[in-house]
Amino acid sequence: MTAVREALPENRYGRSADQRTDRKLKIIGSVLGVALLGMVGWIGYDYVSGQGISAEVITFKVVSDERVDVHLKVRKDTDAKGYCTIRAQHEDGSDVARKDIRFDDSTDNIDRALSLRTTSRATSVELLGCTEDGGAAH
Repeated sequence: MTAVREALPENRYGRSADQRTDRKLKIIGSVLGVALLGMVGWIGYDYVSGQGISAEVITFKVVSDERVDVHLKVRKDTDAKGYCTIRAQHEDGSDVARKDIRFDDSTDNIDRALSLRTTSRATSVELLGCTEDGGAAH
C-alpha cells in the first residue's frame, strides 16, 4: 500500500515567505544586471568616441645599423591636432631611437613614411601612443 499525499491547494493560503523572498531577489538581481549592462555600455561608448587620434605601425624596415624606415597610419578627427610617439628597440630590449611625430593636417586619415636614426641596429619598432593637443594619451 502506498500512501498518497495530497498537495495543498495552490494559492489557498497565500504565498509563502520563501516565495516572496525569491521574487524580491529576482527583481533586485534583474535591476542590478540591467544597471551593470548600461554602465559597461556607457563606458565602452565613451572610450571609443573619446579617442581623437589613433595610429598603427603598418610596416618597418631596418635599413642599416643607424636607420629604420617606418610606415605609420593615423586616424583622427579632421580638426584634431596632436602627436604620436614611436620607438625602435635593439634585440636586448633597449631603446635605440624615439621620435614624436606631429599631426596638424586637416584630414582624418594620414599615411606617413618616416625614418628613425638609431644609435645601434634596431630589431623592432613600436608605437607608444598618441596624444591629442589638450587631451589625454591614447
